Amino acid sequence: MGNSVLTKWGKEIDPEHVLEEYPRPGMRRDSYVCLNGFWDYAITGTSVFPREYEGRILVPFSPEADLSGVNRILMPDMFLHYRRQFSVERMDPGKRLLLHFGAVDQFCEVYVNGCRLGDHTGGYWHFTFDITGAVHEGENLLQVVVRDLTDTTYYARGKQTLERGGMWYTPQSGIWQTVWMEYVPDNYIETVRLAADVDRSSLRLRVKMHEKNRMPLRLTIRRGDEVILQTEGMSEDICRVELPSCTLWTPETPVLYDLIIRAGEDEVASYFAMRKITIEEDSKGIIRLFLNGMPYYHNGVLDQGYYPDGLYTAPSDEAMVNDILQMKALGFNMLRKHAKIEPDRWYYHCDRLGMLVWQDMVNGGNHIRNVLKTKLSAMLPDVVPELKRLSRDENFRISLREEEESRETFAKEVTQTVRQLFNYPSIVVWTVFNEAWGEFEAGGITKQILKMDSSRLIDEASGWIDQGGGDIRSLHNYFLPLVVRPQADRCVALSEFGGYSWHIQGHSFTPEEFGYRKYHSRVQLTCAIEKLWSQDLERNLDNGLSASVYTQLSDVEDETNGLMTYDREILKVDGETIRSINARLMDAFARISS
Repeated sequence: MGNSVLTKWGKEIDPEHVLEEYPRPGMRRDSYVCLNGFWDYAITGTSVFPREYEGRILVPFSPEADLSGVNRILMPDMFLHYRRQFSVERMDPGKRLLLHFGAVDQFCEVYVNGCRLGDHTGGYWHFTFDITGAVHEGENLLQVVVRDLTDTTYYARGKQTLERGGMWYTPQSGIWQTVWMEYVPDNYIETVRLAADVDRSSLRLRVKMHEKNRMPLRLTIRRGDEVILQTEGMSEDICRVELPSCTLWTPETPVLYDLIIRAGEDEVASYFAMRKITIEEDSKGIIRLFLNGMPYYHNGVLDQGYYPDGLYTAPSDEAMVNDILQMKALGFNMLRKHAKIEPDRWYYHCDRLGMLVWQDMVNGGNHIRNVLKTKLSAMLPDVVPELKRLSRDENFRISLREEEESRETFAKEVTQTVRQLFNYPSIVVWTVFNEAWGEFEAGGITKQILKMDSSRLIDEASGWIDQGGGDIRSLHNYFLPLVVRPQADRCVALSEFGGYSWHIQGHSFTPEEFGYRKYHSRVQLTCAIEKLWSQDLERNLDNGLSASVYTQLSDVEDETNGLMTYDREILKVDGETIRSINARLMDAFARISS
């Protein structure tokens, strides 16, 4: 473990002030205690608390990440122990103290002052414990015990593997998002669900209280310093708030409305946007993606969400913002978040800066065959296109989902993902499966998502085993000239393409170079991408192409096919040329689809 590639944010990190921004922008309270920073750690062969700890780990960076200070891979037979002290000044009557974890990979148990609070399974989802009864005034002890089976089990893991290489990456384990506390009233606002109804110029919201009883709500909506309206409602009910003169959200005009919700003694600050995503026929009868009732081309980049120094964890809030702004500056309006769920702040930045998000469900299933760890996994559907339409996903053995528990677990993970991310207006597409990684009964999972969220579109199977469902005919094409044919009831998206590589010594993770075509200068790479835009994108707009996702935002480990280097120090393409071809693409789409 360990490498010399650091981002500028990693080089400047202050261990005493690590990722201190409020971790949940969509549900903010005045009370906030950040627990990031140095914790004690030990790696042992048992879940029993160690007598001695090995050293300090910088939370929330995983032990595999350079910024953690540990630089060790947690193997499946090992246990990672965390310990830290925290202070409680006083506990007022009628108050609770909640302990929040952004994400811990993959299984964990949590203890306060030796009292076991509970456990959690799943490396990508928030969880919370009420620690009111376990703490006392003064110093308290927090302990977390973690185990991570990575790709030796069927739980969601994304592109992590114990044998990294090619397009598969270093695993990460343990705490990798912010740990924090907040004080709340006895009966507090537990969840808020927000949904824009553009057709009726209104906002639908549902507030649920911890004690599940109906309580009066006071709602205040602002835009900037201006109060738009104040109204009332009841918790547990679906409330509708009319906004007759609202401004619609787009990547070009990312207007957000602030929402203050008060229920009893509790008050939270949130926000929302008014936008509508659909598929409809354009003026020529071709199915297109529509945004707010108008054809809109989704011009995107594949975003793995990895950093050389923090792995899954961005070294700072600014690092996340930089990725989004860099892509916007190049003329892109969409990021496909690939096989990972980000911290809430990343989605908030997409909301406020104006970036569409296609959100992947995190893949799991049993160990992926070696053939899927090579370029062959991307090549097969191009060379033998019949695989895309003739393959079926009911064969659980082929899909590596033979255990019923594996399939049930994925369905639960999908539910958790939709619930956790539902309120973020930037998210416009759910991608259920990618390239047959653990794919099974995609149609059934699509129906499951639609029951929870009918406001977004669904890419049922990105790239491989197309079952004819969802809203998008999703193509991956890395090797052959693209040929698009209009669909009768779905729009067409090129959800992965490109992958052009330029390995830059001193800014690469390893000497290895993984990419689908290799170039040796900025001029060569830029010219190749410009030709690809003309050959695969512009020529297929007439045939129904409505979205594209270039691989990828930055280099990631062996993959040197990013628009930026892994450390984000070098933009590998000519920015003005990329802006120009993106503007040309958007103009051509507007003319063709209007």
